[in-house]
Amino acid sequence: MDIQVEKLQQQLKEQEKLASLGMLSAGIAHEIQNPLNFVINFSKMSDKLLKDLTEIVEDHKADLPEDDREEVEDIIDDLKGNLSKIVEHGERAISIIQGILLVSRGKENEFLPADVARIVKEYVWLSYHAMRANHKNFNISIHEDYQESLPKVMVIPQDLSRAILNLMNNACYTVWYKSQETGSDYQPAISVKVSADADNITITIEDNGQGMSEEVKKRLYENFFTTKPVGQGTGLGMAITKDIVENKHHGQLSFDSQEGQGTTFYITIPLKKA
Repeated sequence: MDIQVEKLQQQLKEQEKLASLGMLSAGIAHEIQNPLNFVINFSKMSDKLLKDLTEIVEDHKADLPEDDREEVEDIIDDLKGNLSKIVEHGERAISIIQGILLVSRGKENEFLPADVARIVKEYVWLSYHAMRANHKNFNISIHEDYQESLPKVMVIPQDLSRAILNLMNNACYTVWYKSQETGSDYQPAISVKVSADADNITITIEDNGQGMSEEVKKRLYENFFTTKPVGQGTGLGMAITKDIVENKHHGQLSFDSQEGQGTTFYITIPLKKA
């Protein structure tokens, strides 16, 4: 019992840190969004100026030596490509920030219309980069399949994102651990899919990691049960994920796993369109 009390106290401390981190993240995201908007807007303005410059060059092309004309055309093409990339990646960063703000501003248990595929994508890659930050040699193949034209769905964004993060963190950990045990012949991979039918939206996260033994399968949703070393897991992630999916969203969390081969998790949520 004392061990469980200690674990609970540690979990409470971690929850306090997460709450503070959430507030800090929202503040940072808001502050970063403003200069990003300037970057994107000035890139678009520069692209318009470049088009004007291109028209001027076209009007005087005959006055330029052939070598200079080719060099000017190459420079213009490079500038167009660079500006396009600045806008593309700036808007991608804005999208991530908006997702963070949506999650951090959501009220407790408040259902909001959300782009589930975007939430999944953002938190899949946040988990990946977090793992990369902790393990410099960590690298995997991530295969994504998002059904086109998915409707916005009523979900609790901050909870759903937490569930995705928990599953993705576990997937990243198991393929990383297997790579340490197996060596260079093993190619770690995670596949992510979001699809919908008339009744449900389904999120699938599949890894080719260690898989689960029969004992782990039976105890997977127990509080404080973890297969990770001390200090790397609280043993509450899967219990929280199950609660988020089944009790809060009235969906279903299920899995298929084969020891030594990998695991696939399925989140199925009733399709309540916004």
